[in-house]
Amino acid sequence: MAIPAVIAAAPAVAAAAPADCTPDDSTACVVAIVLDEDSNPVPDVGVTISGAGFEQDVTTTQEGPVSVEVPEVGIYTLTLDEETVPDGLFPNATEQQVTAQTGSSARAAFRLGTTPPESAEPTDGATTAPGAGETGGTEPTDAASGPAAGDEGLGGAGTAATGGGGPSLQQIWQQFGSGIRFGLLLALASVGISLIYGTTGLSSFSHGEQVTLGAMFGFIGINWLHLPVWLTVILVIVACAATGWAQDAAIWAPLRRRGTPVTQMMIVTIGLSLALQYAIQMVIGGRSHRVLPQNPKPLEIAGITLSTASWLSMLVAVVVIFFIAWFLTRTRIGRATRAVSDNTALAAATGINPDRIIRIVWIMSTGFAGLAGMLLAISFGSFNWSLGMLLLLLMFAAVTLGGLGTAYGALLGSLVIGLVVEMSTLIPGMPSDLRYASALVILILVLLFRPQGLLGRAERIG
Repeated sequence: MAIPAVIAAAPAVAAAAPADCTPDDSTACVVAIVLDEDSNPVPDVGVTISGAGFEQDVTTTQEGPVSVEVPEVGIYTLTLDEETVPDGLFPNATEQQVTAQTGSSARAAFRLGTTPPESAEPTDGATTAPGAGETGGTEPTDAASGPAAGDEGLGGAGTAATGGGGPSLQQIWQQFGSGIRFGLLLALASVGISLIYGTTGLSSFSHGEQVTLGAMFGFIGINWLHLPVWLTVILVIVACAATGWAQDAAIWAPLRRRGTPVTQMMIVTIGLSLALQYAIQMVIGGRSHRVLPQNPKPLEIAGITLSTASWLSMLVAVVVIFFIAWFLTRTRIGRATRAVSDNTALAAATGINPDRIIRIVWIMSTGFAGLAGMLLAISFGSFNWSLGMLLLLLMFAAVTLGGLGTAYGALLGSLVIGLVVEMSTLIPGMPSDLRYASALVILILVLLFRPQGLLGRAERIG
């Protein structure tokens, strides 16, 4: 990934004595750690920290980690000076990379053993001492050690129940709050799928990538262009809505005019999804990214601890969802959208232009999906190119549970799915990696016992 240069390249700086860095809201630190087999610090070992036009040599001490302040966020390479390694010891690696973030310390740990790495037997456990940090990891400095610190990106392990006696009431209440957060943001992404299906009958498999586009545009706006968050949010909505307009103008409207069956159009959405996935990966790479460079700040409300960004994202989601409800029920275009969803031919007979309404639906759906993607990336700490692929089945589960084609059903289904996903981690013995699979079990049960969904209407066939 290309990291934009914020400052001019500086000449290499050599320091015999290590600098000391304390991260804050405007400072990023890189920490070099050299340990022996017993996890004791090894002194007098040289390490070079370089990246983004910055280079500094540090020497380890008996006290432990050596930290330096770096000029900007980004990727830095730590190179071990093998000539300074004590005789009889061999490093597990001579070069490591870390990602420096504002408000945190990115740590790289080198371990020196008595056996050369090529002849050492593999180990199946963690070799880094507690508190030493993992290679390339970041250490939060805002004391966010509670539930808010669990915002580790979608697809992470989540917060599992601890202890042999089952979850406590506080754990249940905390996970309930996390479920509401996930449900609200999922609803913001899912409502577009429901509106598109309601007006066109098309199940769009490329809708997940619209969510990823929102996260990517948010990352670019804040980290590459250094725009304020509020302005980035507006630009994300506009940019993603523009992609919806372009899609309908270039692909879906011509296919509708040719009378292309919905099944074939659905296959086109699958191809578009794959194309967007690889295009996004070409732009941001295959690793995870943080939209906000600062570490999350925990905030407790009503006994639920989430990051401040999560609470603000939930507030934005609620406001936008209420706006969608008002738009569909109180405006002429909204009522026309519902008419096209109920009966396209009858709506056209009353003077409504279905193509115009469908174009508006595509613009709104992709814009809201992009906003949801940015809020999800902010709330859960990070995202990667496969975010939409992970969320797609959850969105389909939500709209199917609530009722295909109904916006209110998408909201209700998303809240249920969000609660199921987060509360399932409280089941003793259940691997937290399976929390998303629990939502798909709900989808199967709905299709078996109530295929029209909670708010959908049963239709007579034949």
